[in-house]
Amino acid sequence: MPLTVGFDLDMTLIDPRPGMAAVMDAVAAESGYPLDGAHFAANLGPPLDMIYREFGVPEVDIPGLIARFRELYPEVVIPATVALPGAAQALAVVRELGGTTIVVTGKYRKNAALHLAAFDWEVDHLFGELWSTGKAEALKAHGAAVYVGDHVGDVRGAKAAGAVSVGVVSGPCDAGELAAEGADVVLPDLTEFPGWLRANADRLSAGGGAGRSGPR
Repeated sequence: MPLTVGFDLDMTLIDPRPGMAAVMDAVAAESGYPLDGAHFAANLGPPLDMIYREFGVPEVDIPGLIARFRELYPEVVIPATVALPGAAQALAVVRELGGTTIVVTGKYRKNAALHLAAFDWEVDHLFGELWSTGKAEALKAHGAAVYVGDHVGDVRGAKAAGAVSVGVVSGPCDAGELAAEGADVVLPDLTEFPGWLRANADRLSAGGGAGRSGPR
């Protein structure tokens, strides 16, 4: 069957931390809530509603703060974001092998699409506002054999979908945390992903997902 590979976005393909911190600090200044942009940016992964709850924002105010964050996002975060090492090559190798690429992120889909357009990255499918095991539905719908991410939540999503979990140590979780959560493979960053995928593509295309013979 055709090979389908899924990727997380923040701190897997892109580094949006400076802009994310700036927007969160702007929302803090406007709202008066003690939101810490630097802390938020250093721990990217969970969706905004969870973040605001952790900062003590009352439930009634969360929708408005989410809307304001999303409104500020395009002008602040998009131009300040950089691609992580190996990101373009990781997407390209899937196409080289005749596969399908999907991006499954906790980010608001409209803003995620702006990031992909900014780097001129073409992906076959993009899903937003999905987190942890919630990512499994999109991954399963497209038969993803592999899901690549930097967070333990990404590992959980991959495992729930029956996909091989490839962890990359480019975000807030270290190699030990990713492995302890059940990642099948842990790479220092995406620069090593093309070689790994080429070495395993035939087995993955044949249906050798997680729980079968381990990735080489």
